[in-house]
Amino acid sequence: MSAHAMPRPNPFMRVLFAVLLVRPRVEVTDEALVVTLGWGFSATVPRSSVVDVVDEPGRRLSIGAHGWRGRWLVNTAGAPLVSVTLDPVARGRTLGFPVTVRELVLSVADRDAFRADLLRTDAPG
Repeated sequence: MSAHAMPRPNPFMRVLFAVLLVRPRVEVTDEALVVTLGWGFSATVPRSSVVDVVDEPGRRLSIGAHGWRGRWLVNTAGAPLVSVTLDPVARGRTLGFPVTVRELVLSVADRDAFRADLLRTDAPG
């Protein structure tokens, strides 16, 4: 299992995350990509569902978990971002409610290491 650091949020958001008990996490296991933003968002995606991982250009102004029609942004900073496309779609949860996940846009500190780990071929699946 490999944990990938999400960029540190700005000081205000760091305090807010701590107060709200939000612990961001991105992990790649042999079987799955696990993404959580505390109680606000969670998804465990089979690695066999990952069809593409590309750098996401630009910055986002929002921080947290935001989604619409299967595309979910889960970030602790405006950049750097990476987009993970899934097929078949996966299931996740936001605020306890089930959601469909067809694409995850994630903030990760080292996009190259994340991509290499997620796409490595020695993992089962």
